[in-house]
Amino acid sequence: MREAAAVFRKQVLDTRKNRAVLIQFIMFPIMTIVMNSAIEVDDMPEFFYLKLFSIMYMAMAPIVSMSAIISEEKEKGTLRALMMSNVSPASYLAGAGVYDFLCCMIGTILMSKACGLNDGPWWRYLCVIMPGLVISIVLGAAIGVLAKDQMAATSLAVPVMCLFTFLPMMAQFNDTIAKVAKFFYTQQFYLALTDINNVKIGTEGLIIIAGNAIVILAFFVVAFRKEGLTNE
Repeated sequence: MREAAAVFRKQVLDTRKNRAVLIQFIMFPIMTIVMNSAIEVDDMPEFFYLKLFSIMYMAMAPIVSMSAIISEEKEKGTLRALMMSNVSPASYLAGAGVYDFLCCMIGTILMSKACGLNDGPWWRYLCVIMPGLVISIVLGAAIGVLAKDQMAATSLAVPVMCLFTFLPMMAQFNDTIAKVAKFFYTQQFYLALTDINNVKIGTEGLIIIAGNAIVILAFFVVAFRKEGLTNE
């Protein structure tokens, strides 16, 4: 816990210096608030912008910010120094991950409250978004560990986040894509938010989400060991 807390404090202090990471946390909340307030179309579904940007935020912000954070520390040698100081991979992931998660949650709360989501539906909405953020954070961490530097991390993160972000949207217009998209966690969370006042995930959705989480966590562990960053 002390190791994780130290990593968390370090990330908070580094935020002021890393504007590329900071903008990931605020871009989609601002877009959601502005579009929800300024653009109204006849027969628009309830909470249209919130549902649209929530999935994009869930996939983009954690993956890009986490990969940028870790790749930068790896590039500067900070990550290896932490591992040499007996900071375990689990402690590092917990500290950096909690920081990323809390920043994303602040943006999520601002988005949902600005769009007028309250009471029970608001809590159920958060219960859908939170596990999605955690999975994306671990995926971003794995990409950051594998990348040689920040530029490489961006090159890897962008196509991955586009895959997880845009598949749910394209699945609405193409049945073939929908058959593929259903195996991705972002599609299952998108389906759960179809009726945002009655959020629910079926058994099949839970199994797919759990399977995605296990595969991505294994990917992170393998990446950490492959790069020789374990202190074992």
